[in-house]
Amino acid sequence: MPPLFLRACRGETTERAPIWVMRQAGRYLPEYREVRKGVSFLELCKRPDLAAEVTLQPIRRFGFDAAILFSDLLVPLEAMGLAVEFTEQGPRLPQPVRTPADVGRVVRFDPAAGTGFVLETIRLLRRELGETPLIGFAGAPFTVATYAIEGKTAKNFTETKGFFYRHPAEARRLLALIADATADYLVAQVKAGAQAIQIFD
Repeated sequence: MPPLFLRACRGETTERAPIWVMRQAGRYLPEYREVRKGVSFLELCKRPDLAAEVTLQPIRRFGFDAAILFSDLLVPLEAMGLAVEFTEQGPRLPQPVRTPADVGRVVRFDPAAGTGFVLETIRLLRRELGETPLIGFAGAPFTVATYAIEGKTAKNFTETKGFFYRHPAEARRLLALIADATADYLVAQVKAGAQAIQIFD
């Protein structure tokens, strides 16, 4: 019989609701903190051995019904040409998209070339997880666009609203570009072995 999580995803009647946690790997786990001691957050995302390890840690400890890939919403933005830094105050983009010309710096990318480390992490996990399903993910286009424009986490999205108001055609072009790149990225995750995908908005 297929795993409980996948049956629930297909809308089948299940004996109980599957359990998984969106932020399964994190500061609450001492084993995660141990791994995190020696590497930056971005390095952790980019090293398949470590990303796979911290993905597996909650499964070993709690036996959840699914694992979610350890990565970050902004990994594709870096592959699209925008520098991303992770600081104590959260993610930062030193050169955000603020003008129509800036949209030209954002490019569609080949997932194997630009995010091959993510795909390798997925392949490693599929070998290690056994019957436990793996969830891949990406950010929704508008969410990713807000990071590209704001350059950081925001509450009021002042820069984003201003850009969309002043440059509607370029805003639509940016959203379409991110949407196409995200679709490529998610398809690549599925081909690498992710059995479900989640889009965060």
